[in-house]
Order: sequence, then C-alpha cells, then structure tokens
Amino acid sequence: MTDDAAARGLVLVVEDEPAIADLVRLYLVRDGFGVHIERDGTAGLAAARRLRPVAAVLDISLPGLAGTEVCRRLREAGDWTPIIFLTARDDETDRIVGLELGADDYVTKPFSPRELVARVRAVLRRTAGPPDRTERPRAVGPVTLDPARRTVAVAGAPVQLTSTEFDLLAHLMARPGRVFTRDELLAGVWGYAAHAGTRTVDVHVAQVRAKLGAGAEVIRTYRGVGYACAD
Repeated sequence: MTDDAAARGLVLVVEDEPAIADLVRLYLVRDGFGVHIERDGTAGLAAARRLRPVAAVLDISLPGLAGTEVCRRLREAGDWTPIIFLTARDDETDRIVGLELGADDYVTKPFSPRELVARVRAVLRRTAGPPDRTERPRAVGPVTLDPARRTVAVAGAPVQLTSTEFDLLAHLMARPGRVFTRDELLAGVWGYAAHAGTRTVDVHVAQVRAKLGAGAEVIRTYRGVGYACAD
C-alpha cells in the first residue's frame, strides 16, 4: 500500500521484518516523507521501477532477490535513485559489496531510526536542492564536472556517477591540491562523523576512479592521510 507522498517525497522501504519496516515507516512519516513498503526483493524492484521514489531503503537479506541484487539491477538499468542499505551483519564484506554496486550509504542493525532518517535526509540534500546556476564547471586534466547540471565527463565522454560519488568528486575538485582526511570527507560529503567507518570513503574513491578511467589520476592518494584532487 502506498501512502500519499508527503512534502519530502516518497521513500521505498524494502524490509521483510514487519516490526522494523513499521518502525522505519513511522519515523520517515514523522519527518514528512511518504512511504511505500515491500517485503521481498522482487516486489521491491518492481516498486522502484513503478513508483520512482526519491530514495530507497533496502535490507540486504531479502526473500526473492537480495537487496544487493535489487541495487545491481537498478544501476544496470540506469536508475540512480539514492539507496541506503540495511544489514543485520556487521560484516565489512557486505558493506563493501553494497557500496561497490552503487549504494549511497548503509546502516547496520540494530540501528537508531532517527539516524536512518538523518542519513536519508543527508543523501537527498545533496541531490534535491535547486542547482546553483552561478557555479561554473570545473576541469582538472581530462575530467570536467558541472555542479549546476550534476554531470561529469572525461575527455568529453559522459560518466554516470551515483549521487554520493558525484558529491565526493565535487568536494575534492572544489579545492585542487588540498588534502582531505577520510574523517573530513565523511563529514563534508556524507554529513556524519567518523564512527560510520572510513572504509566507506576508500570504497567510494575506488569506484569513482574506476568510472573515470583515463581520468582516474585526478584523485591522488596520500598514504596515512587521505585524498586530494590534482592541481
């Protein structure tokens, strides 16, 4: 059943544990979101394609299709709806696989519903606001990033990034040569503190580099410190 989409937009929640799904719904609705719940991955994938939600919260372990498979199929189809994974296992492998498939964030069970809502708001803040038409495109080497249109190209060829990957690259390219620690990137891009795990940053940097191909070298690693954009 679909709730009326509220002012903040409709969030798809795919979670097979009714108590958790209802709790997530309660807190999202309180924060002004509409919510649609599905109990298995197959139905969740169909709902994502049909409803075009502003964001999706996916459990990794789902009947039918796993959450990671739902994410993979959406990304392969060119659907870049922000995705936040829920996982009952505090397993780094699960988290990394999810991020490598194109998820924007993850929350480990048991979790604070308020934190989950804050994560949803954070990822939407980076994509839902009106573009700043005064902000000019940035170019470093073969990589061009247009903040207003939220597009990236390498030697003129468009590159498709998730919302989080785009914001990470934009954050680095805004100050070429400035070395950011992983904690600074978590705070500046994801909007939360280091307890979330700095491995998240490393995985996203690796994904951005892989997608940039010939432009990968614009992101430089400073071992023991963090990352910077070439100047």
